[in-house]
Amino acid sequence: MKDLATTVRFGETIYTLKLPNGLTVNLLARPQYHKTYGVLTTNYGSVDTTFIPEGQNEPVTYPAGIAHFLEHKMFDKEDYDAFDLFGKYGADSNAFTSYTRTSYMFSTTENAQACVTTLLDFVQTPYFTDEKVNKEKGIIDQEIKMYEDNPNWGLFSGIVKNMYPQTPLALDIAGTSQSIQEITAQDLNECYAHFYRPENMNLFLVGNFIVDDMISLIEENQAEKEFPPLTSPQYQFDYTKTDLLPYRMEERDIQQPKTIIGIKGLDQVPAGRAGLFYYFKIEILMQLLYSESTPQYLAMYNQGVIDDSFDYDFLLERGFHFATIYGNTKDPQAFVKQVIQIAENAVETIQNQTEAFELAKKELVGRLITSLDSLESIANNYEGELFAGATLFDVIPLIEKMELNEVVEVAQQFIKEEAISVYQIFPKEDDIQ
Repeated sequence: MKDLATTVRFGETIYTLKLPNGLTVNLLARPQYHKTYGVLTTNYGSVDTTFIPEGQNEPVTYPAGIAHFLEHKMFDKEDYDAFDLFGKYGADSNAFTSYTRTSYMFSTTENAQACVTTLLDFVQTPYFTDEKVNKEKGIIDQEIKMYEDNPNWGLFSGIVKNMYPQTPLALDIAGTSQSIQEITAQDLNECYAHFYRPENMNLFLVGNFIVDDMISLIEENQAEKEFPPLTSPQYQFDYTKTDLLPYRMEERDIQQPKTIIGIKGLDQVPAGRAGLFYYFKIEILMQLLYSESTPQYLAMYNQGVIDDSFDYDFLLERGFHFATIYGNTKDPQAFVKQVIQIAENAVETIQNQTEAFELAKKELVGRLITSLDSLESIANNYEGELFAGATLFDVIPLIEKMELNEVVEVAQQFIKEEAISVYQIFPKEDDIQ
């Protein structure tokens, strides 16, 4: 265990171990808890569709939705189903795929070591056949149709397509009904071999266990397996240099217009912990511009331009970042005009708001401290190499030292007229009374 490192925050210790095969392991023991939560993540998501497979010389582009499809099929083995096996141990299990990562998790109050072994074994043991793959296509097609019928998802995916047209980001994480029909067992095996390597993955365990015993278990489990030589997967796109569509709209069977405004990150996010600091400066910026306590929000609300559905978000993942401001509105034109005006006047709006800035910091720190009580929040918010191994425990000191002039500076870098896009959904004409 010569590569074991420790990080002490708030009276708790996170043990970090880099195994010889490249797998990063983080362990946070909380013996006062009854539950143990574990998540195994690979740095591979829906945007990673183009790469050079092992033994080939040219890039291959795989069907949209293949990372999500692979996640579904990982649970289904030759002689067992991983969901059922976790259930026998008294554990819940699940998985999710995002744009840049795929995670497999379990939660249990008993048999924690058996659950860790099961998690490692089923994710590190691929088993795909054309018969099983074809059977899964109908199930995923139904999931795709469910999302297509959701207007809120349509609003979000619409603005992403505006900001990143002609890129993998413009395609739904689950793919399309057509694209998933093209997926074969060989495709899954090639994507698995390229991205599901231990050096491209991390395991985070938090809860009721003994650290030394858990480390020994994981080391023994990994030592018994053979993996290909260490190598770095390829990631193809620079999303900051892609074109942007300023406006699109569609009609749906809805009662009230929906509008979303996107601000595409054209600036370069700093590497490592500085990138994490950048993320939370944008979080504070958005809070100062659009939260319920701001004069801007209250003015729009009192005018009837926005209602309680109004919200904002900021997403930063490998290779791209963007903010969204969205909601239902009776006055779509005023919504767009006022939200964009707030963004474009950001520097003037916030540069003297020292009191509001300090309050925003305190509110954010308070939410983060509360989230430290959640095992799931601690493990799921770990981004691995994206932020140089930072955890939730590292975030609070960053925010506490943040200064208002740093948020003003990031507003100047991030908010640009050419980075703003609008997507709207209107009721169909036949639906208007």
